[in-house]
Amino acid sequence: MADSAGIQQGSPAIGAAGLVPAAPGAGGTEGSGAAGGSARIAVKKAQLRSSPRPKKLEKLGVYSSCKAEGACKCNGWKSQNPPPTPPRTDQQSSAVNLQEPCRSCSHTLGDHVTHLENVSEEEMNRLLGIVLDVEYLYTCVHKEEDADTKQVYFSLFKLLRKSILQMGKPMLEAQESPPFEKPSIEQGVNNFVQYKFSHLPSKERQTIMELAKMFLNQINYWQLETPSQRRQRVPNDDAAGYKANYTRWLCYCNVPQFCDSLPRYETTQIFGRTLLRSVFTVMRKQLLEQARQEKDKLPPEKRTLILTHFPKFLSMLEEEVYSHSSPIWSQDFLAGASGGQIPIHTGYSHPQTCYEYFLLCPCIIVGEKRKPSEPLPHEENKRPRVVGDIPMDLINEVMATITDPAAIPETSLLSAHSARDEAARLEERRGVIEFHVIGNSLNQKPNKRILMWLVGLQNVFSHQLPRMPKEYITRLVFDPKHKTLSLIKDGRVIGGICFRMFPSQGFTEIVFCAVTSNEQVKGYGTHLMNHLKEYHIKHEILNFLTYADEYAIGYFKKQGFSKDIKVPKAKYVGYIKDYEGATLMGCELNPSIPYTEFSVIIKKQKEIIKKLIERKQAQIRKVYPGLSCFKEGVRQIPIESIPGIRETGWKPVGKGNCNTYTHFILTRLPVKKTEAPGYYQVIRFPMDLKTMSERLKSRYYTTRKLFMADMQRIFTNCREYNPPESEYYKCANLLEKFFYTKIKEAGLIEK
Repeated sequence: MADSAGIQQGSPAIGAAGLVPAAPGAGGTEGSGAAGGSARIAVKKAQLRSSPRPKKLEKLGVYSSCKAEGACKCNGWKSQNPPPTPPRTDQQSSAVNLQEPCRSCSHTLGDHVTHLENVSEEEMNRLLGIVLDVEYLYTCVHKEEDADTKQVYFSLFKLLRKSILQMGKPMLEAQESPPFEKPSIEQGVNNFVQYKFSHLPSKERQTIMELAKMFLNQINYWQLETPSQRRQRVPNDDAAGYKANYTRWLCYCNVPQFCDSLPRYETTQIFGRTLLRSVFTVMRKQLLEQARQEKDKLPPEKRTLILTHFPKFLSMLEEEVYSHSSPIWSQDFLAGASGGQIPIHTGYSHPQTCYEYFLLCPCIIVGEKRKPSEPLPHEENKRPRVVGDIPMDLINEVMATITDPAAIPETSLLSAHSARDEAARLEERRGVIEFHVIGNSLNQKPNKRILMWLVGLQNVFSHQLPRMPKEYITRLVFDPKHKTLSLIKDGRVIGGICFRMFPSQGFTEIVFCAVTSNEQVKGYGTHLMNHLKEYHIKHEILNFLTYADEYAIGYFKKQGFSKDIKVPKAKYVGYIKDYEGATLMGCELNPSIPYTEFSVIIKKQKEIIKKLIERKQAQIRKVYPGLSCFKEGVRQIPIESIPGIRETGWKPVGKGNCNTYTHFILTRLPVKKTEAPGYYQVIRFPMDLKTMSERLKSRYYTTRKLFMADMQRIFTNCREYNPPESEYYKCANLLEKFFYTKIKEAGLIEK
């Protein structure tokens, strides 16, 4: 981290006892927790960004370096290190203007912002956001009593201050970058669900996944105790290791909740078993205690889940967390085909109680696709995950039918719609065929069965590849540097793929690939290649290269090979064997795809889409009667009472979710030049509801503050262009008042 040598770890919150996240520096007592603190900062930023440009320059002037001629080295009077005493309120809010002299040098503040004259409004707003984050951390440094935590805040304060001076993006510089441990907590819990509960029926497994999701959400908003608190509670623990994780948690997970100019990650995605072990015991005890205290608030249908199933789930998970031989923490753990991943949706406000959690918690999609272990870029991590616009209960209902084998229409193996490897996959499940990776070894005692299989492979390759010299085939099949994925049926070899792995070069060369002639056209070739792909994913080699003759090009194309080679030429020249008259082809593997079950997954997805389309078409055809209440004198009715409105996917606006509300207000078009002459000469940064609607659809509004800032710009522009006595000016005031009333009622900002 820049300017953070020796940065130590500490906690801004109420320690391990805290179920409600607190703002940094608040010690768990200030404000109403993370949601309140974050909302207050967002509102301040929206107000500041809607201010006139001179006001913005005045704000930035006190943090910017002096650009006057000469050797002035002033970096702005508020860019100095925090003084030993907390700032007074009147000092922070005192107005300044660009003609005032800087308190650190003799030049005016105007000399501090000459470099911002031609800066775009967007860039200026970004810098203003960092300024407010700096001021917030400035306060945190003074309020925080824990020495380790104070040091982290101070380091982040200096980092953001430096970003303002250099007009750069704040980047945390550290020896390690997220994720800090693999597999992550999220992946480990997913593996736990697969390992212990994949055999359960769909309904019971869904219950387990709801418990897992609740547990992971609690970790994402759990407030870690400070290192000093932990030393007092567990004096013999690994203090240095916990301190390192605590610092990372503050910098990457906790502080960015409030200072959004820093990249934010979910705790469960960048930390692994080490951090989970340090919090699990205390967290388990307090979660169960809180559940018992809130049992009367729980709906009857959720009471059993929380009070009966959740304790058992935590006890079973605790065994795997502290076990030294648990397979769920292995990076080679492969989720079974019947299980699924647990999506963690970060767009919700953190539930304050278990009861509130179950009001907010959606159902969970059961998927079959393994998740990549690579970390996402910063920009992607800051976006809320999008589940989709299909109601979750509908997806759940469809999934319940799809996961039932009897509900999936069987496809004839001779049908044009059947997968090429479907027959082979069924035979493998019945034990008719087997797949084994074998090879000759000079270091181990010869195995008679393996030697017989190698001889059988040599015969298959010789018969199916007559243009290859038999001596050459024999030499490579029995070469210890080569391996062969053999296909065994009724104890005899009927096909195989001979290959040589080059781990240092990042690819594998496929030398021979053949299936005996009387066993072809049964999908064996495709299933062979799929097994080879999964074998290489397990060994972290993600590229195949091969020379294909004119008869094999078609087969390799069907298996995902192409003439577009992804491996750099310098990596394979001198390693791979050249063949005259053959075409070099390559295949890049995707580690997220379970290749041997890929056609089954596609089949299920096809059925899901088919059923969703059928249900949607049934809804579209339904016609509801018109509203007649307005003829009787009714002036206003609740939106949810309109017949058919809920069937469209509309839901009442909830805490922490402004997207539903925006869908109903974003209808107005941009101002036309013919209707308002000179409008775009007066208004430099226009905004309208149609543009906001398009931004909403493109998922531009990743935070509430972006949405509110654009709405505020509409009101500001209207008042700037129209005279105060005009109807438009008055309408802007009325609409603005109505907007903020609704936002407050929705709990998106403080009342």
